[in-house]
Amino acid sequence: MSDEPRLRGNKVRLSGPWPLGSFPRAVITGIGRQIVHRMAIGLSDITGDDFGTIFANAIEGTHRESPLGIADVLLEGNAWSVKTVKEKNPFSKKTVRLISGRNSADYSLGIENPHADINATGKAILSIWNSRVNEALGEHDDLRIAVFMRNLETKQFVIFEETAHRYAADDFEWYKNDRGNFEGFEKATKSHKFTWQPHGSQFTIIRDVPGSAVKFIINQNPHLIEEEHIIRLSGFKDSWIEIVTG
Repeated sequence: MSDEPRLRGNKVRLSGPWPLGSFPRAVITGIGRQIVHRMAIGLSDITGDDFGTIFANAIEGTHRESPLGIADVLLEGNAWSVKTVKEKNPFSKKTVRLISGRNSADYSLGIENPHADINATGKAILSIWNSRVNEALGEHDDLRIAVFMRNLETKQFVIFEETAHRYAADDFEWYKNDRGNFEGFEKATKSHKFTWQPHGSQFTIIRDVPGSAVKFIINQNPHLIEEEHIIRLSGFKDSWIEIVTG
């Protein structure tokens, strides 16, 4: 029996192109192929926008490079919020800190002094996140978080995905740390789950790395393609560069 009642007029939601966390081999290979390409042309790192494009290409989806909200990559009614994190030892990481937007309690909810009631501010921060998830689910059938941990020096990578959770504010207690940032702890487990910075409003969610996470390596050193070789293949001529005056 479904946990949600079926109502007349409700659209039937998709459940994603594959079971949660069970990336098809072709997707992992497609990601690796694009990483090799970037290494071959001399790029030393992969930014969040880079990985959004890599992931979208691997699943044959669309990367919204300037998204409004948290849906970065789209495919046939499904959406992903894509995060990438640089890690020294991605294979051994048990938790990962994900920057998850700027949640301004003042701008969104008119809380001018966030220090006046730290728990009230914490609840407001979570309500902003929940609203973003609700907004994305209003536009898409399924919303997942795709997390990519990387170390290009060792060529070790980890990718996992999970549903985009909405959080019950009463399940968490908030405290101010020594740096003046607010930290949210789950009451039941006493686990640190969130950090929010009053200066800049940066919101970070701390997530466990699930057992379904896919670990992979690139077991070869791609040959570096020299810049002049690429330029020759492109047919470049100095006349392509036109100085505009006036």
